[in-house]
Amino acid sequence: MTAIRRVGVLATALTMAGSLALTGCGSQGGARGGGPGSDGDERGNSIKAYDINPVPRDRVRDGGLLRVGINEYPANWNLNHLDGNLAMVKKVVDALMPSAFRSNEKGEISANTDYLLAGKVTETRPKQVVTLTLNPRARWSDATPITWEDYRAQWQAMNGSNPDYRVASTTGYRDIEDVARGKDDHEVVVTFAKPFGDWQSLFGPLYPKSTNATAETFNTAWLNRVPVTAGPFRFASFDQTAKTITIARDERWWGQRAKLDRIIYRALESDALVGAFSNGELDTFDVGPSAPDYARAKSSQGAIIRQAAGPDFRHFTLNGESALLSDVNVRRAVAMGINRQAITQSDLQGLDWPIVLLNNHFFMNTQEGYRDNAGEVGVYNPERAKQLLDAAGWRLSGQTRTKDGHELNLRFVMPSGLQLTKSEAEITQSMLAQIGVKVTLQAVPSDDYFTKYIIPGNYDITAFAYVGTPFPVSSAYGQYANAVRDSRGQPQWNANLGRIGSPEIDAAMDKATSDLEGTQAIADTNAADKLIWEAVNVVTLYQRPQNVAVNKNIANYGARGFYDLKYQDIGFTR
Repeated sequence: MTAIRRVGVLATALTMAGSLALTGCGSQGGARGGGPGSDGDERGNSIKAYDINPVPRDRVRDGGLLRVGINEYPANWNLNHLDGNLAMVKKVVDALMPSAFRSNEKGEISANTDYLLAGKVTETRPKQVVTLTLNPRARWSDATPITWEDYRAQWQAMNGSNPDYRVASTTGYRDIEDVARGKDDHEVVVTFAKPFGDWQSLFGPLYPKSTNATAETFNTAWLNRVPVTAGPFRFASFDQTAKTITIARDERWWGQRAKLDRIIYRALESDALVGAFSNGELDTFDVGPSAPDYARAKSSQGAIIRQAAGPDFRHFTLNGESALLSDVNVRRAVAMGINRQAITQSDLQGLDWPIVLLNNHFFMNTQEGYRDNAGEVGVYNPERAKQLLDAAGWRLSGQTRTKDGHELNLRFVMPSGLQLTKSEAEITQSMLAQIGVKVTLQAVPSDDYFTKYIIPGNYDITAFAYVGTPFPVSSAYGQYANAVRDSRGQPQWNANLGRIGSPEIDAAMDKATSDLEGTQAIADTNAADKLIWEAVNVVTLYQRPQNVAVNKNIANYGARGFYDLKYQDIGFTR
């Protein structure tokens, strides 16, 4: 499964036949981390920054239908909402909704001129001020101009001042003091209460004032509907029976005309996607880290696997609100009882991808700021794990540990039809049995996996992938942020699916995001990472390869790395 990790796109989020995913909330480039190089990484591996078959527009055929396989059928299409912050939502929304900035394959950020003519920091003292000059041609599909009021409404919805808005993350938005009209309706003046280095990660995607105006509309207006768009494509239809989403070229789009007539997204169980692709029913799907699917897709007639390094990573998440895992020492024991190297070897074998552990929650191995901060928790040490469990009062009784009459039996929740997660769960079950921890496997429908199990905290342990952005901290902030209280006084963990946080972690991440100087931002990011390892929320496995199976004739689409796809340029070669 894949989650978006910046609200991103709860990074968030993207794809995955090989894994469901959440998105993240932002992105980052330049000195603050950057992206992988196209000539290989520091280990000498030949890893591409992106692999999309770039073709000039004049060599892309006009017209055509692109059939895209996805592995879940989302219900909420508000990517900024906790339930909508999914990789599959981002995959569709990227073609429909505005984003102020875009990233190239190196993680370098620039204005997305279809919506934003210029964006820059215009003051730093006494406060940071950013001025955005909007493209006056930009309009919503209901013919309403996109103006400063849409930016203000999104800030008000996302800044956390009203916890009834079920936002995936407040990162960056909560640091803003005001969003005001500039010299006209197409100039936005954003004043920050405190410095926010990743300001370019905000307002992407941008949703209209009409659906950000109240918590009710924010939470429900995008449920099983897409009321308004502003991209090269427009929403056309849902088919709940066939589990398809159809989008069509928007002839009122002010930018370069989309090459494709339509894109149809078809949701299938993960194990059915490769068969549909091999049979010619799909033009593309995300293979993910599945060696059998990789081999089968690669051998399909007219197909190619496009592969790149991106800010995506596979991991285990432990539920800190589970009665069995509320003790940090039990979580540490579980982490140390899992041989991450063996699981990584199992997952990646046969994928033409380096088998290297990831020991950082923010930076990938291929990024400049990467440091190994895992410490003792990241080392496979079953004997030490047994000692920690003994000290926590969980004593061995036969094959399984017990305490106060309760068995240490962890429920590993996994999406049905996803062989990768099933394999990881079975290996984990065997490993943890060696330290007296029982693991019960529970397969659930893919469409329910996040919304009914992982987001509400209805699990003990699980595995999926986070999809990141060029902004490591702001992208991942929500995944590790402490709970906030809603209007009824109930704790809301938002994008923090492990439900483990602390004021110290929040303060460390706040410091990292407020740094405007790259070197200090990297140091402070790694300081925050050390605290997250000590808390044992997300136990990272490896930087996930982006493996996308495509028809060889598809242009400007594939494994994108940090590169933001231009949907108007996607099509078939002449």
